[in-house]
Amino acid sequence: MRLAPVPLFFWQRPEVAVDYSGISGKITHGDKRAYDACCYYGALIVAALKGETRDQLTSEKFYDEHREWFGDQDLHAEIIAIARGSYKKPGGYQDGIRGKGFIVNALEAALWAFWSDGDSFETGALNAVNLGDDTDTTAAIYGQLAGAYYGYKKLPKKWLDCIYAKDFILCVSSWIAYEGETWFKNQKVPGISTLITSFDNTLHNSRPSESINLTTQRMRASLEATSGLDIALGAIVRKAIDPNGHIGDFYDGWQDCVVRSV
Repeated sequence: MRLAPVPLFFWQRPEVAVDYSGISGKITHGDKRAYDACCYYGALIVAALKGETRDQLTSEKFYDEHREWFGDQDLHAEIIAIARGSYKKPGGYQDGIRGKGFIVNALEAALWAFWSDGDSFETGALNAVNLGDDTDTTAAIYGQLAGAYYGYKKLPKKWLDCIYAKDFILCVSSWIAYEGETWFKNQKVPGISTLITSFDNTLHNSRPSESINLTTQRMRASLEATSGLDIALGAIVRKAIDPNGHIGDFYDGWQDCVVRSV
């Protein structure tokens, strides 16, 4: 339910997007089904961003036709069953679709909502929620693929007007797209040393608060334990970009705006 930023960043290199989508789930879920579900869903989001149609995205042949994106290992049998269309049940809940938190059920429910949404993001989101059980998980999974497929302009305006921190979300989305494009031009898959360098570049010589300093120390210790590399400690400076591309020092959550440098 949280993997969308990964394919949004890597979408121009599908095989990398799929691999890192799986890794993003593996951080908290060790089950192969969770890893493979994230790989499969990441592939669907990439395909949606590339302009594939709903029929192509929900085709029983999608996995076979994009097999090169998934590396050497086959997906888990339960995820392949979903890819083959196990979610295509017109009766939805009455036909056994359940919005449970378990990844196989959740993925099937979200794809059912997408398959049956009648070309309407609003209908699909409501259908996902109305399955009951773990409603936020089902709707969040649905929204990632449906959002990539429909795009921002086709989201219900009455919902957009009510979203808290909408400008912040647009800001982060713009930044992900910008950084992804920059990465694509360099064509280098980030490893641990790259991630540490990125972290190090967020450190600054301004005066940190005690809580930020403690958090930074913990982050550094965690990265050093993983990599064996040393990181120079400083203070975290937040950077933000607004929907118009202006870069500022930080996002003001109270005012819901990006504060730009003078």
